[in-house]
Amino acid sequence: MLVRILAAAVGLPLLLAIVLLLPPIGTAILFALACMIGAYEMLWRTGILKHKRIVVYTALMAAAVVMWSWLRACAVVSEQALWVSALIGLFVYACLLFCELLAGHTELKFTALCVALFSGVVYPFLIGSLVRLRGMENGKYYILVAFIISMVADSGAYFAGRAFGKHKLAPVVSPKKTVEGAIGGVIANMLGMALYTFLLSRFFGFTQVNYLYAVIYGFVGAFGSMLGDLTLSVVKRQVGIKDYGNLIPGHGGILDRFDSTMICAPIAEILLLLIPFAVK
Repeated sequence: MLVRILAAAVGLPLLLAIVLLLPPIGTAILFALACMIGAYEMLWRTGILKHKRIVVYTALMAAAVVMWSWLRACAVVSEQALWVSALIGLFVYACLLFCELLAGHTELKFTALCVALFSGVVYPFLIGSLVRLRGMENGKYYILVAFIISMVADSGAYFAGRAFGKHKLAPVVSPKKTVEGAIGGVIANMLGMALYTFLLSRFFGFTQVNYLYAVIYGFVGAFGSMLGDLTLSVVKRQVGIKDYGNLIPGHGGILDRFDSTMICAPIAEILLLLIPFAVK
């Protein structure tokens, strides 16, 4: 527990410094590297697909997807060039996977290639929401929403579960999670977003705020946090591992740390586009 707390005390300020102080490309490079590591963790560390060339293809594709999010968010290239590049990238990646399937058809399973597709395209596109949030006007404030609704819910669920937990939420997938903890996570998330909205209004010049919308962010985000966490926990149970890696002491690997963010970042992006809770 002490190692986990110390790692968070060092890692979280460093993460926030990168995403808040550096320009959006800094956030893009950080999460491009993270998704490359995540691809390795999902394919190699789990043992699902220990194929060196496919791991390399997938890691490069994951980085490209995140950088594509940066190109789109910051309008670096035209819309046409953006979508043509996406089409070409997906086509080349798919063809590489199909060629490997043909070459190793007696050993390579199609289902394993589906995991590669998740690792190289789906996961980095979802995490890419962080980059797209950072590229928005006032993006350094909006990207924090994704971290708040994922991390506050997780912390609230942990402490509420330890204090009041009696009924198991998902005993096979994650034995320590409880219904009481989940309820605590939802409440903590709604309060956390209300507090963040107040701080934006009081200290950072946001003249139009909507506390009801903020509470909705917290409510929906709490369920998204649980969904992301439990989904990647299922994979760990199926392959028989405790953590995806040991990159972050006390926390595991990239996929362990950014499991709930996989769902919460797109939730934040969608809600900000539909019902912005704070506008300068």
